[in-house]
Amino acid sequence: MKFSFINQYYSFFLIGTKVTIILAVIAVIFGTILGVGLTLLRRSRFVLIKIIGDAYVEFIRGTPLLAQIYIIYIGVPIILSGFDIPDLAVGAIALSLNSAAYISETIRSGIDAVNKGQIEAARSLGMNQRMAMFDIILPQAFKNILPALGNQFIGSIKDSSIVSVIGVSELMYKTTIVRGNTALGLEPILVASFIYLIITLVLSRILGALERRLKASDRN
Repeated sequence: MKFSFINQYYSFFLIGTKVTIILAVIAVIFGTILGVGLTLLRRSRFVLIKIIGDAYVEFIRGTPLLAQIYIIYIGVPIILSGFDIPDLAVGAIALSLNSAAYISETIRSGIDAVNKGQIEAARSLGMNQRMAMFDIILPQAFKNILPALGNQFIGSIKDSSIVSVIGVSELMYKTTIVRGNTALGLEPILVASFIYLIITLVLSRILGALERRLKASDRN
């Protein structure tokens, strides 16, 4: 195997890694915000709102991410009469909307794991439903689901490779360019795989340390 191409094309991998991390961060941040909103919709007392939230989650979970990317990439310009979204924005939106459905399901399970007596205690102290949810329930739920959210972050990093199909210059897209320029089939893929591995290992260590710190604070 020949890896001398790295000296010439290392900047391609650096740029691709940067875009990959940006996409994953956007997907997790906005996915979490939307996921909280979806969870509240799905817990609504209004049947129609609950159905809308459930339908969205089922649609996202039941269709491939690639199809969702194409729906946004092709469908939005058709619906909005030629309005063009930059490829990077399409990728970020698709990953965020996809993450939101899975994060919503994770948050739902985290809320269900909180003792129902917590809500009753909050209401007895004069808190309304919204205050009890945001001040009492959600903070406890997020501690419970931190490992799952970490897994979603790692998953978003790997899922970001799919947006290369619409020309977003993330890591796998840049790797494809290097493969074409060097006529090497395997070596650039191995380099990209090693970069993905390093990113996910670092994230796993950071999330593990954060989880241990939260558990220590609970004990104290």
